[in-house]
Amino acid sequence: MKINWGTGIVLAFIGFIGFIMYFIVQMSVNKKYDHDLVTEEYYKQELEFQNDIDKEKNSKSLKENITWQKTANGMLISFPKNLDENYISGKVFLYRPSNKQLDFETSISTSNHNLLIPDTRLLDGRWNIKIDWKYKETSYLFKEEITY
Repeated sequence: MKINWGTGIVLAFIGFIGFIMYFIVQMSVNKKYDHDLVTEEYYKQELEFQNDIDKEKNSKSLKENITWQKTANGMLISFPKNLDENYISGKVFLYRPSNKQLDFETSISTSNHNLLIPDTRLLDGRWNIKIDWKYKETSYLFKEEITY
């Protein structure tokens, strides 16, 4: 059987479409490629956006802001030394864009102006950290994209 130009072009298109469809099905079904770009309570977070802007403005007015560093035991978050640590309260939220099962939230309980997040809870890679904290009656917010 001899294949002419028209049949060859049709077979090439069918092969190419099959190749593309294979990758579309793989990307849709395989959990490895499942990336969550939005949080579950997206609209609720949008309504609180102005509050977050005000909290970030308060945070920038501090003489010393929150810092973090990677240690052998985990992530060490340091709060400003000029504040009395007994009045610091709030929550730390770590968001992993590539896997929402790794997201977690923890309450702030400082020891010598430091908070340690154990290394067992953190995988290497990109994280979004959000520290929503309060000192006395003033609210602050620290947000940063980090690579752990």
